[in-house]
Amino acid sequence: MDGEQVIFRCFASGSSGNCYYLGTRTRGILIDAGISARTIQKYLREMGLEFQNIMGVFVTHDHADHIRAVGTLGERVHIPIYTTRQIHEGIDRNYGVQEKLRTSRRYFEKGVPFELFGMDITTFGVSHDSTDCLGYLIDIHGQRFMIATDCGEPNHALEASLQMANHVVIEANHDEQLLLNGPYPTYLKERILSPRGHQSNTTCAELLVRNYHSGLRNVFLCHLSKENNDPDVAMQTVAGRLENSGIVAGRDMFIRPLERLTPSPVYVLDEDIITEY
Repeated sequence: MDGEQVIFRCFASGSSGNCYYLGTRTRGILIDAGISARTIQKYLREMGLEFQNIMGVFVTHDHADHIRAVGTLGERVHIPIYTTRQIHEGIDRNYGVQEKLRTSRRYFEKGVPFELFGMDITTFGVSHDSTDCLGYLIDIHGQRFMIATDCGEPNHALEASLQMANHVVIEANHDEQLLLNGPYPTYLKERILSPRGHQSNTTCAELLVRNYHSGLRNVFLCHLSKENNDPDVAMQTVAGRLENSGIVAGRDMFIRPLERLTPSPVYVLDEDIITEY
């Protein structure tokens, strides 16, 4: 991938499914595959890519909205599926994955950096109520890309990775008042608000304020709840808190909530605040 621009596209983000592309215009990886293989193929083809241009799927955790298509991609399309041994065991147990992984599974150890496909990849644990849950910090052509889709309570490893990242996909799942006043049963509200649940807009905003640095250029807000959030509310909360600390969206960084059910534009990740492909 030497000499090519780095591009990023979100295919879906939220409880109905999660899938992200990172790479170049000729090859790349998927992070999670929680939507159908056919839909993934459609969005790749819109970019001029096919499944053979995908070098691997990197899984964050074993909840169905992140792994629904890994069996099809791994066993029928023969794309390697990378994650920890513990998460692979969770995938085996998940009834949402109808095609079980056999020949396509690949293992790495959480927290142990490795190089693959010209990318330097570091993983870190995040707090979520899955078998295990990972964030990724990926250095590709000198652009450091971080993703943490289901965060629960921020931890030191997540914050340390954020301090090194140029481009960030980070959870802003809910507005606390919308959640508390909304239709969810009490047990589900308590799960979401717990340290192993989902990160609120406010928590996300405070996390970005604490860890802002001059190299942080682009921030994508992910995994927004349909019932307990709104893209405008998330944007206002995060951008407003940053502005109160002297960090202005559009001047100091690009911020955008990612679409839940439709693909985002294709973004070029370079030294500047984001441009669309």
